[in-house]
Amino acid sequence: MKTLVVGANGKIGKILVGQLKEEGKHLVRALVRAVEQREVYANQGIETVLANLEGSVDELAAAMEGCDAVVFTAGSGGSTGADKTLLIDLDGAVKTMEAAEKAGIERFIMVSALQAHNRENWNEHIRPYYVAKHYADRMLLGSNLNYTIIRPGGLTDEPATGRIQVGEDLSRGFIPRSDVAKVIAASLDDSRTYKRSFDLVSGEEQITEAFNGLA
Repeated sequence: MKTLVVGANGKIGKILVGQLKEEGKHLVRALVRAVEQREVYANQGIETVLANLEGSVDELAAAMEGCDAVVFTAGSGGSTGADKTLLIDLDGAVKTMEAAEKAGIERFIMVSALQAHNRENWNEHIRPYYVAKHYADRMLLGSNLNYTIIRPGGLTDEPATGRIQVGEDLSRGFIPRSDVAKVIAASLDDSRTYKRSFDLVSGEEQITEAFNGLA
């Protein structure tokens, strides 16, 4: 399955691209927005494509040509204002969905945020981010795409453990970015994750075992 990673220059995106290349189970294409970012991946022998989430749907659809799946890991970052959050985390995500449908791609994985579906549990300090994630997720749920929405808890840079907890309504928790990448990679062709959305934190179960709770 050839997979386009949107947000390949982000922390989760970088880990995911490297993991997919190393595993060799799926082909990977990295979507970046700057020439210097493309050169870094090209030097690693990784296929890259330049596109901007503030650009057109047609531009994004062209970047996806020949792919079978799209993973949206992009984000505006914590140092930007609410305007960029809306442009990237909401509108950029929705344009990516529209582009996938236009390109004839069915499989779509969204990296969201813990409890994004539940307004009462949003983190007030980053409320605009949660608003963006909430409505982007809702657009994906209403699309024709074969989606998986992964809502990770607080992200850390600790080494992967390979042990997680998934559920529709989990309490606050943390998870290494490397474990989020592992869950994304495992979800790509695992039918138990199709048309599913779930919270994700560190836990006690191996990833393939944890997916049994989604069926």
